[in-house]
Amino acid sequence: MEDILNLRYALDTFYFLVSGALVMWMAAGFAMLEAGLVRSKNTTEILTKNISLYAIACIMYMLVGYNIMYPGEAVSAYWPGMSFLLGADNNPAEVLQTDPGAWYDGSYYSVRADFFFQVVFVATAMSIVSGAVAERMKLWPFLAFCVVLTGFIYPIQGFWKWGGGFLDELGFNDFAGSGVVHLTGASAALAGVLLLGARKGKYSKDGRINAIPGANMPLATLGTFILWLGWFGFNGGSELIVSNVGEANAVAAVFVNTNAAAAGGVAAALITARLFLGKADLTMTLNGAIAGLVAITAEPLAPSPLAATLIGAAGGVLVVFSVLALDRLKIDDPVGAISAHGTVGMWGLMAVPLTNGDASFSAQLIGLVTILVFVFVSSLIVWAILKAIVGIRVSEEDEFQGVDVAECGMEAYPEFTTAANK
Repeated sequence: MEDILNLRYALDTFYFLVSGALVMWMAAGFAMLEAGLVRSKNTTEILTKNISLYAIACIMYMLVGYNIMYPGEAVSAYWPGMSFLLGADNNPAEVLQTDPGAWYDGSYYSVRADFFFQVVFVATAMSIVSGAVAERMKLWPFLAFCVVLTGFIYPIQGFWKWGGGFLDELGFNDFAGSGVVHLTGASAALAGVLLLGARKGKYSKDGRINAIPGANMPLATLGTFILWLGWFGFNGGSELIVSNVGEANAVAAVFVNTNAAAAGGVAAALITARLFLGKADLTMTLNGAIAGLVAITAEPLAPSPLAATLIGAAGGVLVVFSVLALDRLKIDDPVGAISAHGTVGMWGLMAVPLTNGDASFSAQLIGLVTILVFVFVSSLIVWAILKAIVGIRVSEEDEFQGVDVAECGMEAYPEFTTAANK
């Protein structure tokens, strides 16, 4: 018996850690995608944001966020309470007393492994914000907002579902975070973008929408492939354990459905862009992959592979029209993050009952609205305070010159810039 428990514990802990490492690699995907979709003069700053936000997320979630999201005893189903730092890991003697035939009871993997897996999800949510506010936001107010989002806003709404709060009690389903992670990041981004305003030259006074191409499409494509790879850890790891036949089969199904949805998103976005824009738009196609992944994240286990492909394809179509609609509303999102993670995140949540008979549309709608309103309003307040105290937008001169020099004092492509200026 002891050998069986040791093996299950080691295997599930290892699986959790490897899944977390895959999700951590998504930080590189976001960095590359965003660096490719901004102009060359803004590349260094977007890279600085991405590595800094990851570090801040890790620190804040360790200090306070994890305990807010997963309290030992919550004050209520709405407020988890407040405590600090990580507690002790599982006691080996207690783990080895567990009935090896029992269903998962929370002790079959290390608490530290759980923290590591959860903290990389927090960083993912904040990475979504980074791309949406690119090319005109000051670095330090952005990082200040990161402290609040990763330490408090994200964990509170996360507790409502994954920590056993009122959304979980209501029957709201969100397997790996179409709402808890992706809609949260998009809602926070939308609040920032509305206060920040559009980039200079994006929208003309006569109503024209001017395209501002990114500097490096190969880098953006590489970033998308990295995100696609990392998503197997994102969704697959959310099955939590892999140490029995049923769970191993479930993990395999999640991997297959995740991949199928991404493929469906790419194909649908590519075709939609060709039909409505007249060209095979690469940026729309890349966002189609992300849209397919976001769409299936709320429920990657229940659908058949064909259904997963269709769910992802619907996300791919939706992201194209969402990007176009936001532009018409003069909501400037340089990388399409609000559409890919927010609009499609909502679709993913509402698609759950289509394949999961235990889910209800009413519970999904309540969860969707709760996350959207709470994160948007709380983020808007924080952004507004930062705007009033220190300002959140760089000067017009710095925006024209590029935030690389203004905020970081260096250029990402100095040789290219020097040659271009000769």
